[in-house]
Amino acid sequence: MWRRLIYHPEINYALRQTLVLCLPVAIGLLVGHLQQGLLFSLVPACCNIAGLDTPHKRFFRRLIIGGTLFAGSSLMVQLLLAKDLPLPLILTGLTLVLGVTAEISALHGRLLPASLIAAIFTLSLAGNMPVWEPLLIYALGTLWYGLFNWFWFWMWREQPLRESLSLLYRQLADYCEAKYSLLTQHADPEKALPPLLARQQKAVDMISQCYQQLHMLAANKHNDYKRLLRVFQVGLDLQEHISVSLHQPEEVQKLVEQTHAEQVIRWNAQTVAARLRVLADDILYHRYPTRFNMDKQIGALEKIARQHPDNPVGQFCAWHFSRIARVLRTQRPLYVRDLMAEKQRRLPLFPALKSYLSLKSAALRNAARISVMLSIASLMGSALHLPKPYWIMMTVMFVTQNGYGATRVRIVHRAAGTIAGLVIAGATLHFHVPLGFTLAAMLMITLVSYLIIRKNYGWAMVGFTITAVYTLQLLTLNGEQFIVARLIDTLIGCLIAFGGMVWLWPQWQSGLLRQNAHDALETDQEAIRLILSDNPQPTPLAWQRMRVNQAHNALFNSLNQAMQEPGFNTRYLEDMKLWVTHSQFIVEHINAMTTLAREHTMLTPELAQRYLQSCEIALQRCQQRLEYDGPGESGDVNILEAPETLTHGPMSTLEQHLQRVIGHLNTMHTISSVAWRQRPHHGIWLNRRLNR
Repeated sequence: MWRRLIYHPEINYALRQTLVLCLPVAIGLLVGHLQQGLLFSLVPACCNIAGLDTPHKRFFRRLIIGGTLFAGSSLMVQLLLAKDLPLPLILTGLTLVLGVTAEISALHGRLLPASLIAAIFTLSLAGNMPVWEPLLIYALGTLWYGLFNWFWFWMWREQPLRESLSLLYRQLADYCEAKYSLLTQHADPEKALPPLLARQQKAVDMISQCYQQLHMLAANKHNDYKRLLRVFQVGLDLQEHISVSLHQPEEVQKLVEQTHAEQVIRWNAQTVAARLRVLADDILYHRYPTRFNMDKQIGALEKIARQHPDNPVGQFCAWHFSRIARVLRTQRPLYVRDLMAEKQRRLPLFPALKSYLSLKSAALRNAARISVMLSIASLMGSALHLPKPYWIMMTVMFVTQNGYGATRVRIVHRAAGTIAGLVIAGATLHFHVPLGFTLAAMLMITLVSYLIIRKNYGWAMVGFTITAVYTLQLLTLNGEQFIVARLIDTLIGCLIAFGGMVWLWPQWQSGLLRQNAHDALETDQEAIRLILSDNPQPTPLAWQRMRVNQAHNALFNSLNQAMQEPGFNTRYLEDMKLWVTHSQFIVEHINAMTTLAREHTMLTPELAQRYLQSCEIALQRCQQRLEYDGPGESGDVNILEAPETLTHGPMSTLEQHLQRVIGHLNTMHTISSVAWRQRPHHGIWLNRRLNR
C-alpha cells in the first residue's frame, strides 16, 4: 500500500509541488516572517513554467540560467519603470529579446514565458520594497527550488522515466485490445480506423517522450538505468509487432466465417493486453515481473494457420503474436538498438539569433504575438485606472498555449475555475478563521489541486484561486477588495489571449497540413530505401521506422487541431482525413516490412530495385501533387508516369506489403488531386473571400 501511494505519479507530483511551495511559508511562519515566506513561494510558479524541474544532465546549468533570467527581468523592469518608460514598451522589448530562447531548443523556449511572469510579479513588488529585494527573492527562490528538486529526484532517481515507460505499456495494452476487438470492422476503415489512430498516436508520443528523457538524462552512461533501457527496447519491439497490419479485410472475413479465428485472435490480444497492464504496474511500483507464457493461445493460432494454409491471416497473426509472446516471456528485446539515435535539437546562441531575426521564424512570431498581447493588457489596465495591471498580464501568460485549440480549452477552464474560486473565497473570507487553520486549509487545497491538475485543470484552478485570494489577504489584510477586480482582470486576460491567438499571426494547423504531409512522404521514402537496400542494418531500420511513425503523428495532430479551428473548409478537411487514413496504412506496412527486412526476408536485388523504383515514382507523384495543385498549373499534367504494375506468380509477404503501399499511394494521389485545390489559406478573412 505504501509503495503504491508514494510511487503513484499524481501523488508523487503533488507531494513534490506542494512541499516546494509550502515549506518556505512554514519556515517564514516559524521565524516570524510570514509575508516573506509567502512572497518566496511565488518563485516556484516561474520555475515550473520554465521546466526547471525536468531531470536533465545539465540540471544545475539550466537552473543558473533560469535564475539569472528571472532576476535580470525583474531588475530591467524596475530600472526602466524608474526611468518613466511606458510599460508596453518595456514588455515589448523584454519579450522580443528573450524570444530567441525558443530558437535554441524547445526546452529553452519555456524560459520566455517564465521570465515574463517573473517580470509581471515584479510589478506588484516594485515600489513596496528596495530594488535588490525582488532580485534576492528570485535568486534564492530558484536556488531553493533547484536544490529541493535535485534532492527529490535523487531519492526517486528512476521515477520520471518509470512513469513514462508505465504509460507507454498501458497505451500499448489499450491499442492491442482495441485493434483486435474491431477485427471484423476493418472492411469499413472510416469507422474502425479513427479510434485506433488515436491510440496508436498516444503510444508513439510516449515513445518520443522516452527518447527525449533518455537523451536528457544521458541514460546510456548510467548503470542505474540499464534495466529501464532494456524495458524500453522491449516496448519498442512490442509496438513494432502490435502496430503491424495485413490489411486484407476479405481474407479476414473469410477466415472468421470458416473458423473460430475471431475468438482465438481476440483471446491472444486480451492476454497480451492484460500482461502489458501488469508490467506497467511492475515498472511503476519497482516490482520484478512474474513468470508468463501464453503457449495455449499461440498454439490455438498456429492450429488455425495449419488448417488454412492458403489464408495469410492465420499465419500473419500466429507469427506476430508468437514474437510478442516471446518478448513478454523473456523480458528481453529481440535485438539491441542504439537508443541515443535521437539528439535533441539545440542551436548555439549566435546561429539561433541569426535564425530568429528572419521574418519566417516561428519563435519571432510567437514573441511578437505575446508582446502585443501584453501591451494591450497594459493599456487595458491604464484605461481601467489600474496602476499595475499584473493580474491581466498573468492571465494572458497562463492561458496562452502553442495552438488555437489548446488555448481555447485553457481559457474556458481558467475562466470557469477562477469564477468558482473567487465566489468560494469571497464567501469564506467573512468567517474569521484563525491563522493556523487558514494555513492548514491552504496546504490541503494546494495538495488536492496538484493531485488533479494534470487531468482536471479547471477544478484545480478553483483551488489555486482560493489560495491566491487568501495569500493576498495575508499579505494585505484586505483580500475582499481584490475579488471583483481579479474576476474582471481574468476575463479581460482570457479575451486578449483568445484574440491574440486568432488575429495575431496565427499558425493555423490547416496551413501546416501540406508541409506535414510532405514530411511524412519523405520519411516513408527513406524507410523504403533502407528496407530494400542491399544490407539493411537493424539500428538504422529501427530509427527510421520511428521517424515514420513520428512524422505521421505530426500530420495526424495537425489534422485533429485543424478540424477544431474556425472558418476553414470542412470538405477539404474531410478529404484530408481520408488521405491521412491511407498514410496510416502505409506506416503499418512499413512497420511490418522493417521486421521482415531485419530478419532477412528479402527480395532478389533485381526485384528489389524494380519495387524501389515503383515506390519512388508513386511517392514522387504524391509529392508532385503537393507542389502543383492549382487549376491549369503543371500539377494537372503528370510529370512522372504512373508506377509500374508488378504482376507475376505467387508473391512473398514483403511483396504483398509493397504492392499495397503502391496502391495506397495511388489512392492518396487521387484524393489530393481534389483536396489540395480546395485547401484553406492562413486566415479566416482570406478563407471567407475565397468562399465568396
